[in-house]
Amino acid sequence: MSAPEPAENGAQQLLVVIDPVARRTDGESVRIAKDVLSAGATAKICLPDGPAEFARVLARRGARRPVVIGDDRALLRTVALLHRERDLAAGVLSLVPVGVSVELARSLGVPTGAVAAARAVLDGVVRRLDLLVDDSDGVVLGDLRIPALPSAGGRAGGPGGPSVWHACRSLVRTLVKPVPHLLTGHPQRLRVEADGVVLSDLDEPVEAVTVRSRGGRAEVVVRRHASPEPITASALSVTVSGADFRYRADAAVTGPVRTRTWTLRAGAWGLTLPAEAARAQA
Repeated sequence: MSAPEPAENGAQQLLVVIDPVARRTDGESVRIAKDVLSAGATAKICLPDGPAEFARVLARRGARRPVVIGDDRALLRTVALLHRERDLAAGVLSLVPVGVSVELARSLGVPTGAVAAARAVLDGVVRRLDLLVDDSDGVVLGDLRIPALPSAGGRAGGPGGPSVWHACRSLVRTLVKPVPHLLTGHPQRLRVEADGVVLSDLDEPVEAVTVRSRGGRAEVVVRRHASPEPITASALSVTVSGADFRYRADAAVTGPVRTRTWTLRAGAWGLTLPAEAARAQA
C-alpha cells in the first residue's frame, strides 16, 4: 500500500469526472465533494453528458489521477474502460460514491459520505484489488452469481428510483411471455470447472453458482439441487457452460450465453481507500 504521489509542485493533479446520474440524483453531495477536492488538490472538473463523452474525457486524462463522482455503475464503467485501455495496472483510481446504488463501493471499503470519501481521495492509501476478467473482456469487481436473480429485496434504487422502473418492465415481460427457468431460480444443467477440474456436470442440476475474489484466488461455491452440501473450490480460472444462462456480475446482468470463462487477476487495479479500510482488507 502507498499514498498517491503528488505532482512536482506538491499538489495532487486530479481529473474529477462527475457522472450525470450523480448530478441529477444528489447535486448537493456532488457540490460538497467537488469543493473538498478542489481545496486539497489541483483538480480539473469534467461534466460529461453521457457514456460516450465519459469515455473520451477519461481517455484524455494525461498524468492526472482519475476521480469518479458517481455510483457503482459509474465505477464499473470506469474500471472497464481502463481495462480495455490496458492501463489498470499502472494507474490508480479514486471514487466518491454518489447515486442510487453504492453497495459495491461500500463493500470495497470506500466511505459513502461525500466529505469522508473526498478526504480519502486526498489522504488515503492505494489498495491493490483483484479483478475477474471474462473471455469477452468484461470485468467483475465484486460477486458473480448464476442464475441472475434480482438484487436482495430489490431496494437498490429506492422508492420511485430505477429499481421501480426495472420492476415494471419485468412485470410487462412476464405478462407477454413466460419467464425462462433460468431467471426463476429453478435448477439448471450446467458444467462448472475450476482450473480445469469439473466441480459439477450436466447430469446434476445446480441451484446456484457464486464466484468471488478472495486473496488472489477465485472462490467458487456450487449449490447442487440434489445435495444440501455445497461444493467449494479455489482457482485462478472458472468456466461455466451448458444451456443458455444469464449471470449477474456486480450490478449488471449479462446473457444469455452458453459458455463463459472468468480468470482471476490478482492486484490488477488500484483504488484509494482510507488507511484503516485498506489495513482491514490487507
